[in-house]
Amino acid sequence: MSDSLTLKPIGFIRTEKRVKFQALHQPAEGEAECNVLELLPGSNFEHALQDIEGFDRVWLLWWFHRNETWRPLVLPPRGPSQRRGVFATRSPHRPNPLGMTPVRLLGVKGRILRLGACDLVDGTPVFDVKPYVPAYDSFPEAKAGWIAEVDAQVNAPAQFTVGFSERAEAQVQWLREIWHVDFTARLTELLSCDPSPHRTRRIRKRKSGAFEIGCGAWRAEFSVDGQTVVVRALETGYPLRFLTRDGYEDIPDRDAQMAFLARWPEE
Repeated sequence: MSDSLTLKPIGFIRTEKRVKFQALHQPAEGEAECNVLELLPGSNFEHALQDIEGFDRVWLLWWFHRNETWRPLVLPPRGPSQRRGVFATRSPHRPNPLGMTPVRLLGVKGRILRLGACDLVDGTPVFDVKPYVPAYDSFPEAKAGWIAEVDAQVNAPAQFTVGFSERAEAQVQWLREIWHVDFTARLTELLSCDPSPHRTRRIRKRKSGAFEIGCGAWRAEFSVDGQTVVVRALETGYPLRFLTRDGYEDIPDRDAQMAFLARWPEE
């Protein structure tokens, strides 16, 4: 038996999620999203989609195309800083980085599927589409292992109160009003649960004693006093020397970051 297989994408996802931070670890069903799966021409995929419109949801089987390595023990973003076996997690760092996601099917036209909320970044290659069948695919009474324990902690009242300094408030307002960039909801959610250093949540302690958290293409500096977290300032995720360098034009929010640094120069 061969120790390798060849898979070819049937199409690619088109979405506004350009960085991993924007793609939650599970689809945000409450969000009014419309994503597109564009199947490739030349293989009669438009005929393969016949009869699929009668289903509310479909499964997507896809590839974590931005990951090149895997780890037998991984650090999940949820819960305490505890490594777990990769096969007991949904980590993208897998021997074969395959992903699967159930998404709402909003419509089909030709080779184009309009989809609801998903956890895929733009350009993700998709290998297959399968109908979601509730009678076979849903087991609400099944045990969820360590995830159930973490969910119980997450659903408990927030352990930390998150506030913003005057400087951070001004930066948040400026980004929101001028550039339509706003990651404060996700930032507050993460910090209110647990602001302790965590590699997967991109939280680390600085030499100054303050903490920082990565938020997609941005960062935030914060301090912790008891059960109170104060976001001191927002920062760009890239220094000016990278933002202005040739070949870096595709950095997310590049223009917004350069304008941000012009208003709040790097210290």
